[in-house]
This record gives sequence, C-alpha cells and structure tokens, in this order.
Amino acid sequence: MKIALIGYGKMGHEIEKTARQRGHEIVCTIDINENDKFDSPEFVSADVAIEFTSPESALQNFRKAFAANVPVVSGTTGWLEHLNEIKAACENDGQTFFYASNFSLGVNIFFALNSYLAKIMNQFPDYDVRMEETHHIHKLDAPSGTAITLAEGILGNLDRKKVWSLNKSDHKNELEITAFRKGEVPGIHTVIYESEADSIRITHDAKSRKGFALGAVLAAEFTKGKKGFLGMEDMLNLHP
Repeated sequence: MKIALIGYGKMGHEIEKTARQRGHEIVCTIDINENDKFDSPEFVSADVAIEFTSPESALQNFRKAFAANVPVVSGTTGWLEHLNEIKAACENDGQTFFYASNFSLGVNIFFALNSYLAKIMNQFPDYDVRMEETHHIHKLDAPSGTAITLAEGILGNLDRKKVWSLNKSDHKNELEITAFRKGEVPGIHTVIYESEADSIRITHDAKSRKGFALGAVLAAEFTKGKKGFLGMEDMLNLHP
C-alpha cells in the first residue's frame, strides 16, 4: 500500500517503522506548517492517510484529505463535536474514514471487557464506579478519547450512571473520571468498582506506542478499497 502520514512526531515515526516492516511504502509525510503537501502528487497518490495530530488541527486535516479523495485513518482525539460532519462526508460524498480512540488490540479487548463487566455490575447497586487515566505530559486533551469510550461502555450498560464528569463529582449519577498527566506514560486506564466490602479493578497499561502503531497500520490495510465510516468494531469481532 501507499501510505501518507499526517503528523510526523513520535507516533508518526513509530507508524512509519511498522508500515515499512509490513511492506508498505510511505509516499508523503505532513507535519506542522506543511499544509501545502496536501496538494502534492505524492499525497494524492496515497491509498490511505494515517492521521495522528492535535485536536485543533484534526478537522482541517480531514477536510484537506477528503478534498484529495484520500481515505483517512485517524487516532486523534478531542475533536468529536465535529463527528457528524465527517459522517456526513462519508454518507453523502463517498469519503472513507476510520476512527478509533485507541488502536491497541489490547485496549479494544479491554473495551469489550469493560462493557461486559458493566452489564454484570448493573445488578449490584452497592458498587459505585469511577475511572482513572494517566498519560504523558504532551497529551493535550482530557479525559482521553479512550477514557470517553470506556465511559460510554459503562453508561450504556449501568443504569445508575447517566453522564461522565472530569475530576471531582458530587452527584451519584455521574461517572467520575480523574485524569493525570505525568512523564512519558503511553497510557494507563483503570475502571474501579467499590463497595463497603471490597473493590474490583480492571486496568490496561500500555508499555509503548508499538501496539497503537500496529493497530493503525492494520486499520489502514482494512480500510483500503472500502467506503464509509469505519471503526474497530468493523475490523475486530470482540463483543460478547
């Protein structure tokens, strides 16, 4: 495959290494202040663009890729208030977009486990639930997209929680998410159910960016030749 990289920081370099190991060609890299490359023949030739940038630049990146009719695989979080625009471009304009809040295979297994546990805990109201997430100091959005996906899995299955809130909550129907930013932590997410008798914790602890990079390249391979709005649930069969 011919792959373009939008965002050429640590994650972009890790994706490049993984893509090359799997036999793919990197035809274009676009970093900050290189927007003119969206109009280049190299970018237009790409089978898919993999995008990991910032919440502020993501939407414009998607629009520019769509203007060149290049499918996009994105792992950028913090822009989802514009999700309907991207879905409309897929449905009405024939564009292709694959979004995941986290491309790690282990995290997506964790998503399925989290939803299943919430269904079980719906029967046990003595347990309150909260969440903690820790990332490196360079991560700009909080809570993480992964934490929001986990929260949605809980809210969809646990009747006693109606909304999530960032940091301290005083309302019983709110799912409290505490976000920590320190060091170079790739990502730790913990869901905690607690009663007077005991506590139940499930944790995913990413060791490096390699798992995210592999998942993004696998998503690019899956996306080639397809149309519409896609996600990890289309690529993996992990739901009970």
